[in-house]
Amino acid sequence: MESKATARLRERDKEILDRKTFAHLATLMPDGSPQVTPVWVGYEGYRIVVNSAEGRVKPRNVRNDSRVALAATDPDNPYEAVIVRGHVDEITHEGADEHIDAMAKKYLDEDEYPFRQPGEQRVKIYIQPEVVKGANE
Repeated sequence: MESKATARLRERDKEILDRKTFAHLATLMPDGSPQVTPVWVGYEGYRIVVNSAEGRVKPRNVRNDSRVALAATDPDNPYEAVIVRGHVDEITHEGADEHIDAMAKKYLDEDEYPFRQPGEQRVKIYIQPEVVKGANE
């Protein structure tokens, strides 16, 4: 197990995340109970990036408690996965619209995110890994 100071995505982790891999992101509700959501997932450098919209549960939860866990299973081999515990170290609107469009291209082969709602403000959520493991570790 890697320490908080050294946890990084490995090349195999990145290979899994580069695919049309769905992840399940766990955040903590205000009462401490877990909340899990399937998400589109990517990474920038060694941080994991997911996208959401203001007013949804994920951004509210991580602003209240930054601790998260994420599991992303290889779509062709469910016995291989990227499993991360970490914390959200940045939430930004900057680049969030472009990011959700890139995710729509990756997952739906659409140039623009087709489910955008009027007035919706997208957010990019950056997760700093503290522990990175595979499914068999």
